[in-house]
Amino acid sequence: MAEQKRDYYEVLGVDRNADDAALKKAYRVLAKKYHPDMNPGDKEAEKKFKEASEAYAVLSDPEKRRQYDQFGHAAFEGGAGGAGGFGGFDFNSADFGDIFGDIFGDLFGGRRSGGARSGPMKGANLRTSVRITFEEAVFGTEKEIELTVKEECKTCHGTGAKPGTSPVTCPKCGGKGQVVFTQQSFFGTVRNVQTCPDCGGSGKIIREKCPDCRGTGYVPMKKRFAVTIPAGIDNGQCKRLAGQGEPGINGGPRGDVLVEVIVGRHPIFQRQDTNIYSTVPISFAVAALGGEVVIDTVDGKVIYDVKPGTQTDTRVRLKGKGVPSLRNKDVRGDHYVTLVVQTPEKLSFEAKELLRKFDEHTGDSLHAAERVSGEEPHREKKKRGFFNK
Repeated sequence: MAEQKRDYYEVLGVDRNADDAALKKAYRVLAKKYHPDMNPGDKEAEKKFKEASEAYAVLSDPEKRRQYDQFGHAAFEGGAGGAGGFGGFDFNSADFGDIFGDIFGDLFGGRRSGGARSGPMKGANLRTSVRITFEEAVFGTEKEIELTVKEECKTCHGTGAKPGTSPVTCPKCGGKGQVVFTQQSFFGTVRNVQTCPDCGGSGKIIREKCPDCRGTGYVPMKKRFAVTIPAGIDNGQCKRLAGQGEPGINGGPRGDVLVEVIVGRHPIFQRQDTNIYSTVPISFAVAALGGEVVIDTVDGKVIYDVKPGTQTDTRVRLKGKGVPSLRNKDVRGDHYVTLVVQTPEKLSFEAKELLRKFDEHTGDSLHAAERVSGEEPHREKKKRGFFNK
């Protein structure tokens, strides 16, 4: 008893209203998954590949699809066992071969995108770096760089041919830059398009090359570029010089120059996004009584009023003293300053006495604690060694 065929829409995994693009996409996935070249010796994969190919052959043809939608598999039962061996459908037809070539060209050493490669292509990008200071990154600057780039050869004026001669039409591709070849595969004849190997897609052959550029049409030259570094740029970001890179291929535009910005470290400031951070020491007296302290910022020195009773590691905010935004130059980040209270190390006898009196008045001394609690606190004793006795 013959095995009952599955519904073609079910085989491809699409609904009955699927358009041509959806059919081709579904078939592309299945064909690549079950292709015999990808599954050598796998009979089950070969069977599924044939099943998907048959389904696509019917549903991609408007007339055959109409007949199938009306009569189902019975519409083609009379042609079973015909050419191609897949249920009576001719997979060696030119149209179907083009479809296979489009889907599987890469499996046979050729890609239909070869034609695109023979057309105009943008030149390669050049990369370099420039070093700037922390302040230059904040406010922007102008720098000059030097690069070796390819410029049009003055001897041949970019033709690549020896003076007095000219490039000739490539005999292999006839000036098209592409060659077409056919190949017999498991499922029929496949036509592939590739870039011409003789002319590289240009369609021209240089018989006598220019002695200066050796047929390339370009010579390396050192060139200086002015680079405008925008305010707010950060370390590692790039400035693009459009159209200043390597020359294009087959008349394509030049590539770009990408300049990586390396920002030097600052001895006082640290940066995070558009905010700046720094640490400022203040005296014990200013922390306790309040007062003015001078703070360094990228805009210069500013005076800040410290509140009385400020504790160490208190962070204050200087609004708008940070880094400008690259997206909006009118918007700047903030500057955050951490105030660190300095404890005096060398004090005179008079200063020590004043601190003791101050300590007593604040109630923070050991004796003040005794007066409040009425208890004798435990005092840690030092261990006495043999030489201390």
